[in-house]
Amino acid sequence: MLNSAGTDKSLGISGNLSPADYQAIQQFLSQNCGIELGDSKQYLVKSRLQPLLAKFELPGFADLAAALQSNAFSAQKLKSAVIDAMTTNETFWFRDERQFSELRDNVLPQVLAQRNGSIRIWSAACSSGQEPYSISICGLDALRASGKNRALQIIGTDISEAILEEAKRACYSDAALSRGIDEATKAKYFQKSYDGYQLNEEVTRQVRFQQFNLLKSFAALGRFDVIFCRNVLIYFSDAIKRDILTRMADSLEPGGYLFLSSTEAMPPGIGAYEMVRSGLTNYFRKPG
Repeated sequence: MLNSAGTDKSLGISGNLSPADYQAIQQFLSQNCGIELGDSKQYLVKSRLQPLLAKFELPGFADLAAALQSNAFSAQKLKSAVIDAMTTNETFWFRDERQFSELRDNVLPQVLAQRNGSIRIWSAACSSGQEPYSISICGLDALRASGKNRALQIIGTDISEAILEEAKRACYSDAALSRGIDEATKAKYFQKSYDGYQLNEEVTRQVRFQQFNLLKSFAALGRFDVIFCRNVLIYFSDAIKRDILTRMADSLEPGGYLFLSSTEAMPPGIGAYEMVRSGLTNYFRKPG
């Protein structure tokens, strides 16, 4: 219970966030994961990070800010927890359904016709797994329709190790499934378990997860036929957006495809892609 000064009486924790402490948190997030908070997100920082004060037995945000500026090994778990708390975003199944229809009905058939070997797809900032697993389901449908026996390799990356552990479990509640999964898809690809619905191995075996920071080099990930990078670039500065998208073009095979969210535009000055318009949706292709 907080008193008027923002202090939890039962724990002796202060919820006050001074301008200096907020600036230290801003700088930490910008330097470590590229997130640009701006100067009016104190409410977001307080709501997301307040629980960490009790978890790590910190008297207040001043102590948290000091720990973020420390190089001590003991501060590493706190730093990871702050990144996890500030980068956990809303996700659901087949988000922007038109893009998944386009992937299944047009993009993957073209890739299958033009390439030999495995089809590789990257789901960047994949959160709790709904996007890469949705991609996997579309891939299974496309492979069945083509009659081809080809391997589909999907890599889901996220900066949050905690959210990736959730993704790896591939077990979802009724509430999570209600956001994008119809009854036919649930019956086809999920099995009821004691704590929710377990996704079938047919879907999960095509997906692997890896902790990854988009500010780092993409070279170790290899090259891809399709990249999904949706609803994450909005948190970065324009310069970082351009850098990420330019490096993603380098990671795409010639003729490969990039999906941004339907509300995101390609920043000016990037000539590595051509826009593909299809019905009510659009995406991008690397010439070649």
